[in-house]
Amino acid sequence: MYLMNKKVTQYDYLASGERFQRLHYHFRLGATTIGIIVDSVCSAIWKLLSPIYLPSPKKEDWIKISNDFNEIWNFPNCVGAIDGKHIFIICPPGAGSEYYNYKGYHSIVLHAVVNAHAKFVVIDVGDYGRSSDSGIFKESLFGKN
Repeated sequence: MYLMNKKVTQYDYLASGERFQRLHYHFRLGATTIGIIVDSVCSAIWKLLSPIYLPSPKKEDWIKISNDFNEIWNFPNCVGAIDGKHIFIICPPGAGSEYYNYKGYHSIVLHAVVNAHAKFVVIDVGDYGRSSDSGIFKESLFGKN
């Protein structure tokens, strides 16, 4: 997207990690506009690339994953290793303690399932930092299936 004779790309944000408030000076755009651009580009990337690089596993895939865990790790009947990671965020206005985690900061949680070769099979992103691993798992599509 070109605005004010400067090309605005999501890479300026994704590569640099700069805050929107700082990027808006560089591009002479509002921080909210930068946020909208980054959000729409990231959504498009996810929509186009997730079916290719993170497709929904089918029954045969789960069977192969289980067999691999048994053969490689001698861990039968396992369809994935799961763990969560708290991603630090600045607390959204009016959120109260929803994002406040047991580690003492505000976060969202990334939960991921990997196969026996440590490759991502399923991810679940965006739960409140205060949520427990078991609660997130129980409510996730993977946990329900």
